[in-house]
Amino acid sequence: MSSKTAQKKAVARKDMTRWQWTWKEMKRNKVAYLMVAPYMLIFTCFKILPVLLSIVISFTDFNLLQMPNIVWLDNYVRLFLDDDIFLIAAKNTLIFAAIVGPVSYLMSLMVAWFINELSPKIRAVVTLIFYAPSISGQVYLVWGTLFSSDSYGWANAWLVKLGIISKEIAWFEDADYVMPLCIVVALWTSLGTAFLSFIAGLQGIDKAQYEAGAVDGIRNRWQELWYITLPNMKPQLMFGAVMAITSSFGFGGVVTALCGFPSVDYAAHTIVHHLEDYGSQRFETGYSSAIAVVLFVVMIGSNALVKKVISKVGS
Repeated sequence: MSSKTAQKKAVARKDMTRWQWTWKEMKRNKVAYLMVAPYMLIFTCFKILPVLLSIVISFTDFNLLQMPNIVWLDNYVRLFLDDDIFLIAAKNTLIFAAIVGPVSYLMSLMVAWFINELSPKIRAVVTLIFYAPSISGQVYLVWGTLFSSDSYGWANAWLVKLGIISKEIAWFEDADYVMPLCIVVALWTSLGTAFLSFIAGLQGIDKAQYEAGAVDGIRNRWQELWYITLPNMKPQLMFGAVMAITSSFGFGGVVTALCGFPSVDYAAHTIVHHLEDYGSQRFETGYSSAIAVVLFVVMIGSNALVKKVISKVGS
């Protein structure tokens, strides 16, 4: 686009309101909007509308059987002041998210950076090895067998054989071990979609930038990572952060698969479990919607904070 054309478009835009300019651009790109319309329709129906509906229902006493009555903030008052189990769930969720989120994110980035240095054939094999646990349905079976509560569990068998313990430990039935083991399993399966996006981002960086960086004074790989690699990967870094936050706050499936529902003494009870309890078993839809809204707000706030941090990378 020439400078004169750009100037004419800028002058024309000044003569229109924001909505008029937006409508004109939409008509000019109508083919693109028609192509994206099916996805946007599905996304709106199954993502945006349910979120908005949950917010509305959270101010009612809806129970799926009777017409809802508006109770305003009663559900939220009950949640924070009268529900002791929710406070336990919130604490467990924050502990899990604070550990698994950052560690899995950094682990995905570092492993992807290491794999990127390998030859193409070896890189493909190593990527599959690290990615496999995140898509394998047998991961929980392996960990359940490894930490089985009887003498057939590998951990118990070896610890007894070595004389470290005198009797078997009920790993997933002991409140002292439930949370640490669930965190380990979550980290083991955390090299998923974000991990692949990091590898793709590393592959897309122009090698000439590293040569230019060497000329400009970059002397080691850590400087390359901070000043060249990470700034070129900001879209992948943001995507990986969103995936890490989503998985770390919604890790209920890991606990349910390993410890059952609910976990012993609520040792690994999370907000997701609390939501499932009131929404799927007690059918207190208004109250469960309030729980969902609280979790949604926490995740949105975490995403905003991470986005602000990532924007400073390489600056």
